[in-house]
Amino acid sequence: MAIQITRTGKNTLILETPVMPAAGTFGFGDVYRDIINFEKLGAIVTNPISYEPRTAAHGARVIRLDSGVLIHTGLPNLGINKVLRKYRTLWTMLPLPIIIHLIGTTPDHVRKSAARLDEEEGVDAIELGLNDDISQDVAADLIHAATSRTEKPVMVRLPTTDTMNIAKIAIEEGASTLVACSAPRGTARDPRTGHMMSGRIYGPIIKPMILRIVAQLAQTFADIPIIGSGGIHTPQDARDYIHAGARAVQVDTVTWIQPQLLEHIARDLGGWIVTRESGALPDEWHPMMGDTEKKRRNQPDIGYDEDELMDKLRR
Repeated sequence: MAIQITRTGKNTLILETPVMPAAGTFGFGDVYRDIINFEKLGAIVTNPISYEPRTAAHGARVIRLDSGVLIHTGLPNLGINKVLRKYRTLWTMLPLPIIIHLIGTTPDHVRKSAARLDEEEGVDAIELGLNDDISQDVAADLIHAATSRTEKPVMVRLPTTDTMNIAKIAIEEGASTLVACSAPRGTARDPRTGHMMSGRIYGPIIKPMILRIVAQLAQTFADIPIIGSGGIHTPQDARDYIHAGARAVQVDTVTWIQPQLLEHIARDLGGWIVTRESGALPDEWHPMMGDTEKKRRNQPDIGYDEDELMDKLRR
């Protein structure tokens, strides 16, 4: 299986399976290596990085919701120079493409970061993350700053606000792929402190919203690959995005709760799921039955625990 997830060009990115982790859920390729078979994934999208270092947000950072979780981290990272020094050797050794998620801060910082990443042998593409309330003019400046300084594909992760207009601008400024979308923002009361906290909403609840956006993008912009991301917790969730017009999908917070599910979804969409055990009788057959499915059935139900997520976010 070969899935082209960027526009045709000098460094077109082609994956063997259309499933990858979303930015912020998989580290820099240095975690989950003893849990997940990386060769079954299509690519790795790294944690967000910025030109300059960023510190973690203060106070409450995780609030459990009825059907998901609200998270605010501040996107802490070491900055591009230290990240490259720490992980470039690992990236060249991993058996799959590496996509760097670059935080869209200022045009100057994006321009300098894109130029640095263009020189990295172990980096295959850049995913540019945009602020939720970004204006169209600022979005154009940031995307142009990235695409003008690298020959690597630039994937633009779209916000859930003004999505169609930002998508049009991204295409005009040379984006190779549209990623839909960043997790929507919301506000909830922290039951521990009683304070209100803003952050991004993750969980099955957001899938219908993002799925609709993916379908609209696919119908409006048929000449650019689209990656769907949001609320994917099962192989069927991922297939729904493909059916809506996405070329590939990014799996987010379920990886924190049950990391094996990321591999299970990748195996399913990549055609590596055994559909019937050798020697099974007709009444013993179950869809997707195989070693991966057996392990999934023996795992506990998905649940969002604040303390567990806080521990993962600190790593």
